Amino acid sequence: MDSSSAGPQSPEFYQNVVVMRHGDRIDNFETMWVSTATRPWDPPLVEQGRVRAFATGRRFRNNFPFPLHRVFVSPFLRCVQTAAQVVTALSAVADDPNVLTADNVPIDPSKLKVSVEYGLCEMMSREAIRLEVAPKDGNWGFDISEREAMLPEGTVDKNVERIYKELPQWEEHPALQTKPRYEKIVKDLADKYHTENLLLVTHGEGVGVALASFKKRVTVYDVEYCGYVHLRRPFFKKDQSFTAGEFEVLTLNGETGVKYLPKNNPFCWKKIGGHQSLINI
Repeated sequence: MDSSSAGPQSPEFYQNVVVMRHGDRIDNFETMWVSTATRPWDPPLVEQGRVRAFATGRRFRNNFPFPLHRVFVSPFLRCVQTAAQVVTALSAVADDPNVLTADNVPIDPSKLKVSVEYGLCEMMSREAIRLEVAPKDGNWGFDISEREAMLPEGTVDKNVERIYKELPQWEEHPALQTKPRYEKIVKDLADKYHTENLLLVTHGEGVGVALASFKKRVTVYDVEYCGYVHLRRPFFKKDQSFTAGEFEVLTLNGETGVKYLPKNNPFCWKKIGGHQSLINI
């Protein structure tokens, strides 16, 4: 959070929430990968995705006028790998511009804490995960301890109680269940950690919903790899407690890899996260 003391009606502080898409996934670059993969529904990043994620974390570190305190991440492999790169860039002991990825980068693990959150997971429907790719036995096989071990040593917060205790059910309805889930998880995490600035690493649809939920009458039509939305809300002191204002979207159209149109424009369909989508709220 960052503070303000401009006057009696000014906020006591602001909370910042950044909602980010994962980096470049392998199945969109190597067409044969799915046919040989043991977990075709859970692709990793390609090297360019690791580089992009690390560069995005460096951009956060150098450009944001506030610290990020906590990171929450979808359990899907591409998101965990993205978070590992971003967290390393944010907590690196030294920022060496010649370093392109998190490999062998010393960090200060006290700078921020990371947790896996089921509520940030991919759309659990065939709109995002093709039926022939989804596990036939319904077992998605997410081992949270294994995922946590992929994150930088010392950064995982073992004491966090997850908002969602398990994965959403397969074939959740995109409009009636997925979009409300993404909107709710952003609000719930922000409310639970209201004195901290958060980074949420999720999927393209989640980023689109985060923008459209708090910037009314817009249509999000493209979310690039590592594209992100910056939300901010004020907190006002009343008596001995604080009350939160509304989130505002600080992201300009196309500035951070997220593109949108006014709602009264003709609908524009485009691929978000490998599937056709139109976030229209």
